Amino acid sequence: MSKKRRMFDIEMPTDDLPPVVETPTPSKNRRGPMATAINENAASNRERADTEAAIRAENDALAHEHVRMKKQGLIVEQIELHLIDTDKLTRDRADGADPELDELKTSISQIGLSNPIKVEPTGQGRFELIQGYRRLSAYRALLSDTDDAQTYGRIPASVQAQGNSLEGLYRQMVDENMIRKDISFAEMAQLAMRYAADPDTPQNDPNKAVAELFSSANYARRSYIRNFISLLDALGDALIFPQDIPRALGIAVLKEIQSKDWMANAIKADLGPRLGRKSAAELDVLRRYAGQGGDSKNATEDKQPVTKKARVAKTTFQLSRAEGAAKCTASSGRLEIRLPKDFSAMDRLKLEAAVAQMLDALDD
Repeated sequence: MSKKRRMFDIEMPTDDLPPVVETPTPSKNRRGPMATAINENAASNRERADTEAAIRAENDALAHEHVRMKKQGLIVEQIELHLIDTDKLTRDRADGADPELDELKTSISQIGLSNPIKVEPTGQGRFELIQGYRRLSAYRALLSDTDDAQTYGRIPASVQAQGNSLEGLYRQMVDENMIRKDISFAEMAQLAMRYAADPDTPQNDPNKAVAELFSSANYARRSYIRNFISLLDALGDALIFPQDIPRALGIAVLKEIQSKDWMANAIKADLGPRLGRKSAAELDVLRRYAGQGGDSKNATEDKQPVTKKARVAKTTFQLSRAEGAAKCTASSGRLEIRLPKDFSAMDRLKLEAAVAQMLDALDD
């Protein structure tokens, strides 16, 4: 009798057995705490360096922009009057009393200074005036009149960096005044003569200096300036008020001088002593020799005292408008209104009606 072998599947409990822990395979890319800290510090240093480089680049750009704006006179500062010198440039305005200075003072006191002067630093906290001699003079006069240092002790000034050539500074001054003010031909001629006489300028011929200084003027204007240079050369210091000579009178006198050798000396003798001479008397002598008054052929023999012209009474005032200051001048038979506005662009009927209404109001 054979015995059968039986097989049974027995499941063994595993709850009490310890878990199997797999040992991780060491990685070649794994970093320790020290390496991680070094890497983070290097990244932080790179970021800080990039930020500092960006700040330096921005500061350099701002510095270059500051220099550029200074050269163009776009930086405005409040500068004390006593720190500003006026020795570098010969002004294109005649010496003596400025008849329009009072009007400028009134405008500044009422509406302030609309256009800053231009200066350049000269060291030790001082500045040299480049443009704006009349504006500076008006501020100094207002300070003297009012003793108000809080208002008139400082003047708005655009500070430009040094480096501009002397001839460039002269050109800036000339161009500004030719646009903004009615400079006489004698004053422009005197400037060209003084410019040529200045040892620091590259030109010593007054007629060639005209081409350099007044290149923005048309040919006819430059020709008139050269004519007045010849007139001033001929009469020298005999004239006290050359800036008052009208263009036509100056040209007429010059033609007489150039056609008659004795004429220049005769005019000098007829002008007489400088002491006490007035502008009207000086102009009357020139008119006689130009044939515009009296008998020019007998001018050298006519030694009668020159009758002084009566000064025309004027009333001047300014009105503040949205377009700017309206300068009004009233005299006998004349009413002038100067305003930075193109009246020729207005409708003629509208302009005519406005003028008629104003005249009607003046008749009331």
